[in-house]
Amino acid sequence: MNMMDLGLFSGQRQYGNFSRFKEILPVRRMAASPVPFPFPAGPAAALPDSYEFDGALHATQAFLEETDTSAILVLQDGRVRHELYRLSGGRHVQWISWSVAKSFVSALVGIALAEGHIRSITDAISDYIPVNPGSAYDGVSIRDVLQMSSGARWNEDYNDPASDVFRLGATMAGAMTLDAFVATMTPEAAPGTVCRYNSGDTQALGAMLVSATGRSLTDYMQEKLCGPLGFESDSFWLVDPAGMEMAFAGLNLTARDFARLGELYRNGGRWNGQQIVPEAWVMASIRADAAHLEPGQPILADHPLDLGYGYQWWLPSGDRGEFTAMGIYNQLVYVDPSRAVVIVKLSANPAYGTSMEERTNREYENIALLRAIAAALD
Repeated sequence: MNMMDLGLFSGQRQYGNFSRFKEILPVRRMAASPVPFPFPAGPAAALPDSYEFDGALHATQAFLEETDTSAILVLQDGRVRHELYRLSGGRHVQWISWSVAKSFVSALVGIALAEGHIRSITDAISDYIPVNPGSAYDGVSIRDVLQMSSGARWNEDYNDPASDVFRLGATMAGAMTLDAFVATMTPEAAPGTVCRYNSGDTQALGAMLVSATGRSLTDYMQEKLCGPLGFESDSFWLVDPAGMEMAFAGLNLTARDFARLGELYRNGGRWNGQQIVPEAWVMASIRADAAHLEPGQPILADHPLDLGYGYQWWLPSGDRGEFTAMGIYNQLVYVDPSRAVVIVKLSANPAYGTSMEERTNREYENIALLRAIAAALD
């Protein structure tokens, strides 16, 4: 089986697939930490019965059912306040990240920069990866790629089988390698002027990490994140036929191990007294530092989003300083530092991608629910 056989974005229920990608698709394994860190239990907290969205109250339980939610994990001050598993979820189930992987890749870029593998994010990414002359990433700064502002031509329309994101997914079936896809992408806009959500940008960052460190993404993440953060379970990364990781969407982790990235960033890159990711990198990653990155400016498949963008992190509108990793089918690692809260939601929303509208994809509604969960802990 390959990814194109799964019937993605067709309305088919997917939770049975999302929980077992390591069995049905090629992967590379990352071992659990030799010193696992189980999150301590905090006072149990129930989920709120309802939440407000679009001017009306909605039932929490109904929303969890409608979006085929398989896991909800709520941490406050690093302690588990609520943990719920449904359908094919479970504490030891590795679930597909989809684009939540992008935020892990950003963390690895920050580490590689601190270690000197990358000289500066003002460097051209083409200094590190081979690209065709005049193609999308030729001479484009790493910073612009991190901020989804490379200027590459891209269509991330999940409802269009001819879109670029579908073509990128087809590489996993051997149509071409991920590296070749990145090397031949086409420029469209001036770099650093338009934030257009583009999974190809993250794949380019993954290729850069492999080139700069001389190591696979799995090997580098094993040493720099899985071990130090005390991952309790083995993890897996989808790979193409050439063995390159699907950097933009291919991590498979448990809910608790997803939560570690949120908790790491909530604490400014520190974990148990050790600085894992430089604090300056964390702070730069979770702010919009230019007008085209502010909420209302980033574009997904020609739709402006009421979300800002940092270094592969989404920034909900408002003044609470929240940030979130997000993936298709409603995967989220949401952080509200003001309340010391991290929430993981793993889902298989069957309507996702059947249109590019909020009524099916429910991105903002998921954020509304997680905000209500965080507020209920006050």
